[in-house]
Amino acid sequence: MDHNELSASNPAAPTHRIQLSEIALIGVYEISKILTAPTRLETTLANVLNLLSSFMQMRHGTIVLLADDGVPEVAVGAGWNEETCPQPQHRYPERAIGQIVATGVPLVVHNVADHELFDASDVARLASEGTKVSFMGVPIRAGDRVVGTLTVDRSWDGDSVFRFDSDVRFLAMIANLIGQTVKLHRVVARDRDRLIEESHRLQKEITKLQPAPATRARVSGIIGESPAIRQVLDRVAIVAKSNATMLLRGESGTGKELFARALHELSPRASHAFVKVNCAALAESVLESELFGHEKGAFTGAVATRKGRFELADGGTLFLDEIGEISLSFQAKLLRVLQEGEFERVGGTKTIKADVRLITATNKNLEEAVRKGEFRADLYYRISVVPVILPPLRERTSDIPLLAARFLERFNEENGRELVFSTQAMQVLKSCYFPGNVRELENCVQRTATFATGDAIVAADFACEQEQCLSATLWKGKASVETWPSAVGGLGPYAGAPSAAPAEPQRSIAAPAPGPERPAQTAQPELSAGDASERERLLEAMEKSGWVQAKAARIMGLTPRQIGYALRKHDIEIKKF
Repeated sequence: MDHNELSASNPAAPTHRIQLSEIALIGVYEISKILTAPTRLETTLANVLNLLSSFMQMRHGTIVLLADDGVPEVAVGAGWNEETCPQPQHRYPERAIGQIVATGVPLVVHNVADHELFDASDVARLASEGTKVSFMGVPIRAGDRVVGTLTVDRSWDGDSVFRFDSDVRFLAMIANLIGQTVKLHRVVARDRDRLIEESHRLQKEITKLQPAPATRARVSGIIGESPAIRQVLDRVAIVAKSNATMLLRGESGTGKELFARALHELSPRASHAFVKVNCAALAESVLESELFGHEKGAFTGAVATRKGRFELADGGTLFLDEIGEISLSFQAKLLRVLQEGEFERVGGTKTIKADVRLITATNKNLEEAVRKGEFRADLYYRISVVPVILPPLRERTSDIPLLAARFLERFNEENGRELVFSTQAMQVLKSCYFPGNVRELENCVQRTATFATGDAIVAADFACEQEQCLSATLWKGKASVETWPSAVGGLGPYAGAPSAAPAEPQRSIAAPAPGPERPAQTAQPELSAGDASERERLLEAMEKSGWVQAKAARIMGLTPRQIGYALRKHDIEIKKF
């Protein structure tokens, strides 16, 4: 009986057909939302099956994807979980799946127990306790190739052929959406593998090549002769010769913009524009207009056509600072520009091409953001072709005198003074932790020079010597640390929070030493020389704090200076990890 005869003999058929079409429309809409979510492919497919179970009276559902050689490489079922179900094997009727792949047409079996494609083990798995089970499967296509199958089974109670036909059509629509998603995932995976391979190749070249003497010349604005800073400059000099996208990583205040400008000045694009944009300082709608430009009348206030930063940087370099702060929706727009090298202005239809060398920077843990779905993995691989990690100031303390002298020289020029640092004052600067890095050092020098009364800055002029250091208020108590991959593959401190106090007694801005005019926190307990258990309590606190003196001081209610004095008094050797 065809569909017209079924409708004529059964007045309820049109209503049934309308209900099924509405359910199918809702199902397609909900499943399309799942397929566009930035999650692992297996998780996405399992979520599709979970949702299908609410639209169809199915007992089991399976999606099988084939590798290029035709061998199944992905098989997930409803309820699949990455942690508890790593990769199910042989949990589907292989001969039935094989026929769907070979013929490229749907397969409908009313009773699996009576069909030759299902052996005894398949029947035992699908039709337990004598239950009659029907089976439906449709091919998943990517272009003109069958790349997998979508199958469901359910208890068969004599449903009409019409119901089977409508369900197969519904499954075919879902399989079509899955095929498009699988194709996109595989394109992204190939692109990612190519970028990783290119990154590894460039890293090997950087390791092998030695920069020419000219590349070791001082770069404008960057001060330092420490091994850490010279290593970064050598890498920049090598990478500058290519057009590879560069990602600058490092804590806030390490000078990412200066290094981006240095890369531009050392590159063949030095004669063209260097354009910078702080992505965190602009709303998404404003950022789109800033980067891509807009046409006249595109929005309220657009009184004239305006070029975007990509156009202005044509032939030169575009520096996107705080790249980790842009939204997921804008990440997709930016990815298209990076992949295709073309874009349209806001409110425009003309496609514009721009030849731009892209440099990005962030102090955010992008790997963690990708894992949480806050940053697109495909964009991460696109911008992280050559990552360079800038060292924090605590790893280049030999540069502190050079930097401090330059900042003081600039202050003298602007204010008509002739201040210099005393030996004790320089020792104070070298012993500070500076979580805010170079930017904080500059502020410290300017603030101290402003209040200095003599011809030379002495130790007592510093705010930390008077317990008035504003940075101490900001950083005090910040013990949590995020980590991110270092340049050599290990883990390093991240996001500016102190990871550990130095092993030797050292003045830290997070715990300023008491000044000469103020007693050292008299409300706190003092260590008593006559206390027999003092050494044991001190050792216990150091063990609990991982031998970090600042943390041990907080545990015992003392200052870091008092802890240092007690360690020396009891001749306790500091453990270094």
